[in-house]
Amino acid sequence: MNNRKYSVIVFDLGNVLIPFNYNIAVEKLERIEPKLGEKFMEYYKANYALHRTFERGAMDEEDFINKILLALENKIDKESFYDIYSKIFIADEEVISLLPKLKKKYLLVLLSNTNSIHQKHGWDHYEFIKYFDELILSYKIGALKPEEKIYKAVEAFTKKPPEEHIFIDDIFEYAEAAKKVGWDAIHFTGYDNLIGELKQRKII
Repeated sequence: MNNRKYSVIVFDLGNVLIPFNYNIAVEKLERIEPKLGEKFMEYYKANYALHRTFERGAMDEEDFINKILLALENKIDKESFYDIYSKIFIADEEVISLLPKLKKKYLLVLLSNTNSIHQKHGWDHYEFIKYFDELILSYKIGALKPEEKIYKAVEAFTKKPPEEHIFIDDIFEYAEAAKKVGWDAIHFTGYDNLIGELKQRKII
């Protein structure tokens, strides 16, 4: 494994670089009206396919928002929804601190199942985004991890052989899917684990 040559490090976003917590949104909604946060989570879980369709880019923003606001009986407006739905991220400064060091030797690519609202209102302002050579986002590609198409979109950008890519993701299934296309992958379970895996491969 240590003899493998790496030229590209691919990072997942949510729960690797920026942990997220929907309870933050729930608490804000509860302050607007009791049970509103509960209602949101019940609807969101029961209609998870809606979330996935939006992340795939197969549903436009307006349609998605209208469906959610309707489920919330229009107790909040669109601007409030942007804020509540998107301010759920907290930067993991330890993991982020690795990016400038890795950038010196490797191409860095961000590979995320995400949507236009979360990008614009949730995480696009983070300074660390500048370290990435490319952002491969599900809603722009029209595919979701663990589908092969989204990993191939990374390769189309890097122009590097599959075996030179290594992927870091907190979801085991998505890391395994990267291995199926010939990449190496690390199932992210925390900073210390990640450091150990990178050192083992002589990446750092």
